[in-house]
Amino acid sequence: MKEEQAGLYIHIPFCLSKCGYCSFYSIKSVNLIPEYIAALKKEIEYYRKTFSSFDTIYIGGGTPSLLTSKQLADIFTSINKYYKIDKSAEITLEANPGDISLDYLKTLRDIGINRLNIGIQSFNDKILKFFGRRHSAKEAIAAMEATRVAGFDNLGIDLIYGVHGLGIKSWVNTLQKAVSFKPGHLSCYQLSLSEKTSLYKKYSLNEWHLPDEKTELKLFLITAEELGNAGYTHYEVSNFALTDKFKSRHNQKYWRHVPYLGLGPAANSFLNYKRWWNKATVNTYLKDIACGKMPVEDSETLSSEQLQLEALFLGLRTKAGIDLKLYKTKYGADLLKDKKTIIDALIKNKFVELKNGFLRPTRAGMAVADSLALI
Repeated sequence: MKEEQAGLYIHIPFCLSKCGYCSFYSIKSVNLIPEYIAALKKEIEYYRKTFSSFDTIYIGGGTPSLLTSKQLADIFTSINKYYKIDKSAEITLEANPGDISLDYLKTLRDIGINRLNIGIQSFNDKILKFFGRRHSAKEAIAAMEATRVAGFDNLGIDLIYGVHGLGIKSWVNTLQKAVSFKPGHLSCYQLSLSEKTSLYKKYSLNEWHLPDEKTELKLFLITAEELGNAGYTHYEVSNFALTDKFKSRHNQKYWRHVPYLGLGPAANSFLNYKRWWNKATVNTYLKDIACGKMPVEDSETLSSEQLQLEALFLGLRTKAGIDLKLYKTKYGADLLKDKKTIIDALIKNKFVELKNGFLRPTRAGMAVADSLALI
């Protein structure tokens, strides 16, 4: 079997404001961006002997669309200097609708970015304000229209459901509005709240609660049904694609233990059974690189058993499921034999199905994917 090429993730840890639900590392400032890019270029160069080529690049954040096209071009010049980038590479930029103009989008295409992931979250101004988003529903719609005019055909949208005060009918309307733009990819996330977030504090103060399990299941199944009826394949618990072409090639690397390099504060990397991650502050990141050392916080070498459990957990979150023959070759485990009793029970209860040598979750199984992994 041909070994898959690695993916490259670059974290842009800057925002103009912090969304109420966001637990990803970022700071509310843009002053350090020039200094950060200079440090990032050194980190890009450092790994040139560890990684040689990539066929996916994902610029995430934070808010990557705060960077000017000139700053992004500067980063890509460094990437192309030290690594071979596949001619058909998927190159994604996360963008905030409030940052998008037609001229900016055209320059992104000139740089080589061919996929946008737009953090719309909702087309409802009341919900956007509740989230602390800095764009309006009108700006979200304008951004969607501008991406098409600029020539982007590979477009993803992020949406959030399970929000206090947002009924099922309102969520269905949001889905239908999103589908009307025919994006190739939709990510629909149930709201979850880290204790570090401002929205968690707001929920606690007002004694609000996230949806109960019954409501969560209903929302999940309605999402899958609505998007399925609109022609989308539910290929991972939270992800839907119009065709295979629009599935996130980069994210699939994480799910299949394909090597990836993560650059920037808090970014993770994986290669040859080893995972390592960077320190999670911009200042420490800048200080370490200025001293000529990489800002790695820690690392771990995964045992065969750990890899096996991760592959089980991640595989049962995807429509593709687990290739049992490949799983046995890679991890030396015969799932059907080792877990016969529980797998038989899951098949009987229609949470998984066994077909053509693959163990796959059903739609009902995807709804409880985290529990399936406990087998």
